[in-house]
Amino acid sequence: MSADPISFDYIIVGGGAAGCVLANRLSADRTTRVLVCEAGPDVRDGETPEQILDSFAAHAFLDSRFLWNDLEVTTAADAGADPANPARRRKYEQGRVLGGGSSINGQLANRGAPHDYDEWEARGATGWRWDTVLPYFRKLERDVDFGGPLHGDSGPVPIRRLFPHVWAPHAHAMAKGFASLGYRYVEDQNGPFEDGYFPFAINNLYDRRVPAPIAYLGPGVRQRPNLRVETGSVVTGLVFEGNRCVGITAVANGVEQRYRAGEVILASGAIFTPPHLLRAGIGPAADLEAMGIRVRHAARGVGTRLMDHPSVAIGAFVRPHARLNGKTRRHLLVGLRFSSGFPGTTQGDMAVSVSTKAAWHAVGEQIASLTMWVNKTYSEAGTVTLRSTDPLAAPQVDFRLLHDRRDLERLMAAMRHLRGAFDAPEMREAVETPFAASFSERVRQVGTINRSNALKTQLLAKLLDGPPALRRFLFRNVIMEAPPLDALLADDVALEAFIRRAAVGVWHACCSCRMGAPSDPLAVADPAGRVYGVEGLRIADASLFPVIPSANIHLTVLMAAEKIADDIVAGR
Repeated sequence: MSADPISFDYIIVGGGAAGCVLANRLSADRTTRVLVCEAGPDVRDGETPEQILDSFAAHAFLDSRFLWNDLEVTTAADAGADPANPARRRKYEQGRVLGGGSSINGQLANRGAPHDYDEWEARGATGWRWDTVLPYFRKLERDVDFGGPLHGDSGPVPIRRLFPHVWAPHAHAMAKGFASLGYRYVEDQNGPFEDGYFPFAINNLYDRRVPAPIAYLGPGVRQRPNLRVETGSVVTGLVFEGNRCVGITAVANGVEQRYRAGEVILASGAIFTPPHLLRAGIGPAADLEAMGIRVRHAARGVGTRLMDHPSVAIGAFVRPHARLNGKTRRHLLVGLRFSSGFPGTTQGDMAVSVSTKAAWHAVGEQIASLTMWVNKTYSEAGTVTLRSTDPLAAPQVDFRLLHDRRDLERLMAAMRHLRGAFDAPEMREAVETPFAASFSERVRQVGTINRSNALKTQLLAKLLDGPPALRRFLFRNVIMEAPPLDALLADDVALEAFIRRAAVGVWHACCSCRMGAPSDPLAVADPAGRVYGVEGLRIADASLFPVIPSANIHLTVLMAAEKIADDIVAGR
């Protein structure tokens, strides 16, 4: 280890979406020295891997080079689960690459509902209500389709939509299916928050992904002499002097280095920010003491109330004429926002994403999926804890997605409701054999990108495109992992069991180190992200959210980082 730490004004721990925003905004003042430490590989303009740039996200999403490959979680187990049948652990893809999730996700760019952010303020995040966060949503974006008071026109992130003229026939048929259920076409998903089906808003331009490092860390920014971006650098600890965080330790290429900072900003996301705090002695006192960690500040909220959007899916075989038509690489073309109508729920509390192509391989090209999730979830019981004090060990992550029964019941109702879309004449022409689907371990294994899976799926795909009787046999015995859909939907007990077994999150982990008022015993940070109980330490990522928004969270992460960057600059 170097005897003389290298000094910076700000050290950003994590080069995900939030870290890229902070690096750009804080280094804009050339007198301010900024270091970003990112564990994964670089994403640089002109050298970005094709898998990341691809509009079809599955190649990057399942590429082991860009993931925390040892991360496993439990999903839907809750206090009512059978102790004799404990929850299975599953892989949970998290980006280990500059840009984090923005470099591997589905590129869906929506904001959530105004009432989400009004609830943030009501929960103690003063200054985070809708009218105060909207300017930051506008600041980050360059909407190429719409203008007006809800949209930005000069931000670093391009936002666009693929309108119906480029949709595959399956997507058109799915829209007709939604219309048959009474939903109308909404042209702008990021306009007024309302129910209906729409072309997805995406952070994508010319059919290419625009991840956070390309949007925020372009060539001009990367050449700033006061900004240092260290990739392949794993932060192993926070360094304190008394009650003040003064730096970090990190390992790169087997060499440990110490860096000193005026302020350390954690931007490692809802899964990896809590372990940094816990290993530094900031967290639930009893848990820390049980691990042999000296308590620096007792903070009950660290690693608690983790959230994600629970989801299940309906798959279907897509007839050859209805498959992707080559006009775009995108497979996610149409979505739906709708209201469950359950007592006490908000408008737009449910959401759907429709994928015309389920996976990268040949069978994936033949299967579409309708993934429904609880857009406004009430389950807030997930946890992130330490398995070990080893800074390289993956944390213990338990989402407990269906802890609030209202989430389970809304998924049951949604499956029954959306099954009706498949009865539309256009859907009957486009697809056949709708089935209850899940992102199971078997599906994941087949989705691993290798030559063996490519060859196996090519053979199976030829058989599936063969005689209908053979196709039905293969679906029953090879594809389906649940009872036939209509039988499942007619049986409350079987349907609940399926959802409890199959429900997964949609990679929107958040809320594990929430900001709130000083009087809130579970608040970890103040509304500017400053960690309570210590000095020189701040959080600026999805772990900070007071509650999950009714949206894919990528734009919310960017918005939050923009707002906190402004707070930091204003406080200099």
